[in-house]
Amino acid sequence: MAEIRLRGMTWDHSRGFDPMVATAREWSRRHPGVTIDWEKRSLQAFADRPIREMADAYDLMVIDHPHVGEVAAEGNLMALDGLGRDDALASLAASSVGLSHPSYAFEGRQWALAIDAATPVAAFRPDLIAAAPTRWEEAKALARAGRVAFALVPINALMTFFGLARNLGYPVAEDPERLMTRDHGAHVLAELCEMAALVDPRCFACDPIAIYDWMGGAAEAPAYSPFGYGYTNYSRDGYCAHPLVFADAPGLGDAGPRGTVLGGTGIAVSAFTRHPEAAVDYAFWIAGAECQRGLYFGSGGQPAHAAAWDDGACNAACRDFFRNTRATLETAWLRPRYNGYMSLQDRAGDLVQACLKGEAPAAGTLDALDRLYRETRHGERQR
Repeated sequence: MAEIRLRGMTWDHSRGFDPMVATAREWSRRHPGVTIDWEKRSLQAFADRPIREMADAYDLMVIDHPHVGEVAAEGNLMALDGLGRDDALASLAASSVGLSHPSYAFEGRQWALAIDAATPVAAFRPDLIAAAPTRWEEAKALARAGRVAFALVPINALMTFFGLARNLGYPVAEDPERLMTRDHGAHVLAELCEMAALVDPRCFACDPIAIYDWMGGAAEAPAYSPFGYGYTNYSRDGYCAHPLVFADAPGLGDAGPRGTVLGGTGIAVSAFTRHPEAAVDYAFWIAGAECQRGLYFGSGGQPAHAAAWDDGACNAACRDFFRNTRATLETAWLRPRYNGYMSLQDRAGDLVQACLKGEAPAAGTLDALDRLYRETRHGERQR
């Protein structure tokens, strides 16, 4: 029997790379003659490279769900429904944490399987404060005392803008002519600008990884971060000098932690692979309960399967990350996935960040966001 060799692409962080290598090694042990080689790119380079280019070069890809509109239109990935695996798909759907599994479904097809679940949550240093604030006003009070930091690079500034709007129940991207009403957008920007003025300016250059490296690595560091895509790695023993505890995101006003912007990743199979059955077999295995709560989590991954989130051993290994942030994940918002949304996301973050820095007025920022949104939505209609 000829050897099967598959190539995979994922993102360059221990959470994104290490579990892929570990699972590939185990899969090869269980299936002699099948080898999976995983490669990695920086998070930004990974996000910037079009799916169509990766599909030409790789059999397997770890992708973000906002790409599925593009994928559905261009046909670069294999749809994972209609392959005689309906029972397995139904099981994964029933065991999804929040909208992780359905986030990869678009126009009636399933384009990837959720393997990693994330949304912006809070993090704190238990040696510096006793508990995480549950309300936005409490978080601002900590910020006034100089004890808060959070990721404000453009993409994270935009995700927090969206998340606060959805926390308040404000519609976002529901009207094809307007991203958000003027009153709603102004309210959210005002709240964000107030908080941004209270934190160290270095936050504007930090993504969540940089914030957690700062919080977990320095004796004198911010005690709390209200919003940042969670990383179980930083709550595990031995990963950083000062392990972090993660908690539900704070609610604005009386709202709970709802509305943060769903993240995470899924495993997809190239439409051009020469070994579709082997690639699909691996994809379903790595997304399943056994692997997710076992080897995948144990090798540094952050599972999307409820079996891991409910597991006592998994929670014990990461200071109850899963239990502590479950409510936030279960009520996370699924951002737009239309073909063209990624262009909005790539450019809108710069607009929001400039406003938070005081470099652009709120009114002009909202006008620019609406123009960009209409441009990307109208482009979808013309395809």
